[in-house]
Amino acid sequence: MARNSYELGVGVSEDHLALADSVAGFVERTITSEIVRAAVESRDSDKVPYWDALVGQDLLSLHIGEDLGGQGAGLVTLAVALEPLGRGLHTGPFVSTVLASAVLAQAAIAPFRFDTQLAGLADGSLTGAVALTSKLTAVSRDGILVVDGTADGVLGALSADVIIAPVLIDGTQRWVAFDPVDLTVTVQESIDVLRGTAALQANSVEISADRVLDVSSERVRSLAAVVLGAEAVGVMSWCVATASEYAKTRVQFGRPIGQFQGVKHKCAQMGIALEKARAVLWDAASALDRDDDTADYAASIAALIIPDAAVQVAQECIQVHGGIGFTWEHDAHLYYRRALALRGQLGTRDTRAEAVADYALSGLTLSSELELPPEAETLRAAIRSELAEIAAIDDEDDQLIALGDGGWNLPHLPRPYGRSATPLEQVVIAQEIKASGIQMPQLLMGTWAVGAIVPHGDDRQKQELVVPTLRGELVWCQLFSEPGAGSDLASLTTKATKVDGGWRVTGQKIWTTVAQFSDWAMLIARTSPDKPKHEGITYFVLDMTTPGITVRPLREMTGSALFNEVFLDDVFIPDENVVGEVDQGWHVARTTLAGERVALSQKMEAYATDTDLLRFATDRDLSPVACYHLGELMAESRAVDVIGSRVVLKQLSGIDVSTTSSVGKLLGMALGQAISEYVVAELGTAGVVSVPGERSDHAMEQLIAGRATTIYGGTTEVQLNVIGERMLGLPRDATATT
Repeated sequence: MARNSYELGVGVSEDHLALADSVAGFVERTITSEIVRAAVESRDSDKVPYWDALVGQDLLSLHIGEDLGGQGAGLVTLAVALEPLGRGLHTGPFVSTVLASAVLAQAAIAPFRFDTQLAGLADGSLTGAVALTSKLTAVSRDGILVVDGTADGVLGALSADVIIAPVLIDGTQRWVAFDPVDLTVTVQESIDVLRGTAALQANSVEISADRVLDVSSERVRSLAAVVLGAEAVGVMSWCVATASEYAKTRVQFGRPIGQFQGVKHKCAQMGIALEKARAVLWDAASALDRDDDTADYAASIAALIIPDAAVQVAQECIQVHGGIGFTWEHDAHLYYRRALALRGQLGTRDTRAEAVADYALSGLTLSSELELPPEAETLRAAIRSELAEIAAIDDEDDQLIALGDGGWNLPHLPRPYGRSATPLEQVVIAQEIKASGIQMPQLLMGTWAVGAIVPHGDDRQKQELVVPTLRGELVWCQLFSEPGAGSDLASLTTKATKVDGGWRVTGQKIWTTVAQFSDWAMLIARTSPDKPKHEGITYFVLDMTTPGITVRPLREMTGSALFNEVFLDDVFIPDENVVGEVDQGWHVARTTLAGERVALSQKMEAYATDTDLLRFATDRDLSPVACYHLGELMAESRAVDVIGSRVVLKQLSGIDVSTTSSVGKLLGMALGQAISEYVVAELGTAGVVSVPGERSDHAMEQLIAGRATTIYGGTTEVQLNVIGERMLGLPRDATATT
């Protein structure tokens, strides 16, 4: 059975999925509950009964370059393997060792390349540790460094053969590779009862200056963000799956607790946090693998989002389980402890947020370009050539006709209405249209109309309605929502009665976007009241000039009127305007070709974006608190971008992306609100009254308009229901009884 993208982890390719499955199988067979519980009671992290078996999986060298004796698969592949290991709550020095080898691989330079150490870490004959902070200092004496000081909480140091730590040398922080015999290593009590940490003490330790690594502190922190972040994602994955499974089976008040929205929404938010963490982890690892100039910026976002998300998700897992989750016998507290320990390794949240803000304000821009397969370039040449001919058309109307007739507006549709474009072709088309500078028509609700008529309509409907819509000649509205059936469309009461030659429709619709300007409408009405909710509904197309239609604009918070009430008083719709089969309108409304469409962005560009945020914040005197929140918002914005990119790449691989796409849309809906609220709050008085020289008017408009984004198109609460049910398999809400 095909799996949805939520179940597939960090990876986006078939090779990654195969690796994740392989490691998950190893974990299930080898890291048993008995082994984990024995480690809990013994508190002896040095003894890992399955270490040789884990080494035999050949995972320790995944990320190390082939020129250094590794497999050259990169950090993304390592992260793919680390997620199921983190989900299995593995003990031992695997994570600390791959982090140490990642740092050494970055710093492998002549004359001292650490060949022996790196080879030993890669084949499992040596283990490593990295102290991410320390109070170690050194002075240089005739080419020898004399080191003094301490470091606390060093993961894996108790059994490490190579210990890497930051040392302040002549006022500059450098990274030094120590032999354990050079240091006093003392066990420290850790909140993670499954994995030991240690304190390091250096007392006038003399080491050769060639043990100083040529690697920046930013890069070490970036590598730690990916390696420790990948394990944290595994912790989150277990917590989400375990809490969801418990919510399906635990019965209270006569029904599964997952049916209660309080629990369902909590689990859905956990799933959203997991998908967001996977996205920014993948982004950071990919950037480091490519050695992008902005790789450390991407990693700082992962470091900001993942650790706190892991702690929050682990807390919520305990909460969903109630009293049983607080017992020593249940594993939930072990994952909570692991999440807390990983977060502690990566430093305080304010430091991590400040790092993101600093990168953002420095002018760095993270690329959103997708790495496409080679065949994309073959497609690109032909697409670019055709678009160049359209770009050369001077008359605007003629250009719109060429775009519509050429299938460029909705290329995923079958010819002649689209281009029967594969997901890869759609991506290339979108890129080339942007590069060409062609202004595409805004089809608005026409996109939905075309998406329903093309698969379900007849030839006349396609010719008379689809073709002019694609040319930008028709404006559409959607007559779905009703005063008593907002998001619950199946509860609609608008009635269509059969008469000679057609139907008579009576009812009221609400929240109808641009109805006052529309030429045509999509309408669903109940044609068989005696049938169950989702049956007996028919899908119509309605000429908005038909007698009996009254449109009353609804003035919104903004003062404008985008939405409308529409009253239908015995409106006649001819039989020829039924789309699909009578009583099958619910099927028509839900099964359009929209699922085939590839969208490169999931942000609501009409509202506040990170561009607005940076325009406001750049060269502004921001307080530490303002910088903290700026970092959070920039990280959230990047997460939305990357989730969108991952959706596209999974579509290219033929993976079901419906649940991941829902997560991106939900996060994108709230992002604009959060950005505009930040700007208005920082403006103070100028955020609520018009002040010359400030962004007052623009900020106020965006703030007020943005309140609608989490309501229309399915409220946040409805979206959480959808994510909880479709992503996590939680039970649907109980059917109301009368």
